Amino acid sequence: MSELTTDLKSLHEATLNNLKRSKANNTLRAYKSDFRDFGAFCVKHNLNSLPTEPKIVSLYLTHLSKNSKISTLRRRLVSISMVHKLKGYYLDTKHPIIVENLIGIRRVKGSVQIGKKPILINHLKLIIDVINNKKIDEIKKLRDKSLILIGFGGGFRRTELISIDYEDLEFVPEGLKITIKRSKTDQFGGGMTKGLPYFTNEIYCPVKNLKKLLEISKINSGPIFRRFSKGLSLTDKRLSDQSVVLLIKEYLNLAGIENKDFAGHSLRSGFATVAAESGADERSIMAMTGHKTTQMVRRYIKEANLFKNNALNKIKI
Repeated sequence: MSELTTDLKSLHEATLNNLKRSKANNTLRAYKSDFRDFGAFCVKHNLNSLPTEPKIVSLYLTHLSKNSKISTLRRRLVSISMVHKLKGYYLDTKHPIIVENLIGIRRVKGSVQIGKKPILINHLKLIIDVINNKKIDEIKKLRDKSLILIGFGGGFRRTELISIDYEDLEFVPEGLKITIKRSKTDQFGGGMTKGLPYFTNEIYCPVKNLKKLLEISKINSGPIFRRFSKGLSLTDKRLSDQSVVLLIKEYLNLAGIENKDFAGHSLRSGFATVAAESGADERSIMAMTGHKTTQMVRRYIKEANLFKNNALNKIKI
């Protein structure tokens, strides 16, 4: 009997580990961060956070709705549910008290989502010009320019961008092939390859800038986007995804552009918006960005065509 109990216990632990491995580390961190906020709410009001019940979750969502977007409420609900699953508890997130409450909140607040601004071609050129004119070492200029140009040119998520290793690169006559080993929508590591052609204008060409970075840095293995030490020596340590955001905001600010509404995602959304503006179809945009559904890509295309295909253009006054 004790042997059977031990077997069941080990199976239970293995199952929980499998559940954890089914999610990326960044996703798990986001779940934990969201759940900490829910936990703090429960402590303040002397309520149970784990396991909890639908009524308590509904109260929390009402509390959040005062200062948060609908998308935030949905994400917190997913996080609370997933933490319960990972700990072996069941929470009915489809309970009417949660579902009906969310419908009511959405009607009061509306559900229009205002995302971060995309980095468009004019922004991109201003950023690169600012970096070129900044009084810093050439190697830092090349790292920062390559990071931003590759991020934009490949429609990369920032986690994908900082994860690129030298071994993932293949320079070919047409440009550069970059293998993405794993991404947010490819948790099983099937991988994908992005192709970045040479630009006519070398100043803004991601391939040319990256080639120069690799030549001057002598990087021939491991991460291509690395941190600098305090003495401005290039280390072998990979940049963090937060560094991408900070660099974008720093250079936008130096270029005289209000940076509050831009983020790391602005490179990716910028690529999709500019590509749509230039006439690329949704399939070719998705082939580069790695989007699995058309919903978000169609949003970029709609935004890009807001004035291009505007019916008012047909009216002559």
